[in-house]
Amino acid sequence: MSEGPLRDLRVIELAGIGPGPFAAMVLADLGADVVRVERPSGSPLGPPPEHDLVNRGKRSVAADLKTPEGVATVLALAQKAHVLIEGFRPGVAERLGVGPEQVHARNPALVYGRMTGWGQHGPLAATAGHDITYLARTGNLHAIGRAGGPPQVPVNLLGDYGGGALYLVVGILAALRPAQVTGRGDVVDAAIVDGSAHLAMLLHSLLGAGLWRDRRGVNLLDTGAPFYDVYETADAKHVAVGALEPQFYAELVARLGLRDLPEQFDVSGWPTLRERFAATFRTRTRDEWAALFDGTDACVAPVLSLTEASSDHHLAARGTFQTHASVPQPAPAPRFAHSAPGPAAPPPLPGQHTEEVLEDWGIA
Repeated sequence: MSEGPLRDLRVIELAGIGPGPFAAMVLADLGADVVRVERPSGSPLGPPPEHDLVNRGKRSVAADLKTPEGVATVLALAQKAHVLIEGFRPGVAERLGVGPEQVHARNPALVYGRMTGWGQHGPLAATAGHDITYLARTGNLHAIGRAGGPPQVPVNLLGDYGGGALYLVVGILAALRPAQVTGRGDVVDAAIVDGSAHLAMLLHSLLGAGLWRDRRGVNLLDTGAPFYDVYETADAKHVAVGALEPQFYAELVARLGLRDLPEQFDVSGWPTLRERFAATFRTRTRDEWAALFDGTDACVAPVLSLTEASSDHHLAARGTFQTHASVPQPAPAPRFAHSAPGPAAPPPLPGQHTEEVLEDWGIA
């Protein structure tokens, strides 16, 4: 049994892909008893069930929502749960018989979390999409990339997980408090377009103040500034530089051994700065630069691969990556002073815990 801060929380996840399962995993990482309800055959997308780390720490119940028996199972679970998460297109859960009204008729205090890309209403609500299309309409995709180049795709982290899953978690946790006080649950409409737009608040602030140009690669944080960029090293790897503040920039320049440079914030001198930085970083390997800047305030870090990251000395000291069931994986985050989730159970096979969950939750 987990000792995480959500150890008394019961969560039902109606199986899907992407941000819904990730949100449920976050709750499981924090100690919640998360039951993933899926078809006995599992999902046709994604890695094999035993390797799908997004389902770690969960238990799996098999139920076909296209049958009366499957719907009855979900409603019985919902009667015992605090939270239900679904990621269907708008209206699908209602047609299946497990929508908010049907669930709240059984359990008025339940928090019903809905995860979609476009939201529950709007002209595109019923259409398909993916992370990249949601980011495209919010303006975020337009902002990512180098000057003169196309927008760059930030895999599926910014939309699916940042703007989607984590906002669903925030909404669920916010809705739980009044539900526990009043006995009246809520419906959380978490749309990736909403969360992704919200994440760009700083850019909109700078844009409104005239401090951000609505073009790629010409601003302080989008590779426009030579002191906030990545540089190739002698071994064809890269280092990341983020020396924004003058004192950190001074440390960077001193460690690089450069003199007679243009003033840091003189935009007309940025091409010269970039050339000098690029030429200097190409004189040593990535790891040589990492050793030189380690422990300094120059804000320089080696660009590590996914497989290299777990061996980084700082991340290793913090236990940012852990190995459970012989599988390296990121540890739960954030951390707490007075509670600590235990090691995550490995991802379950579809339906692996059907009888166990029904017995634990007191369902015949």
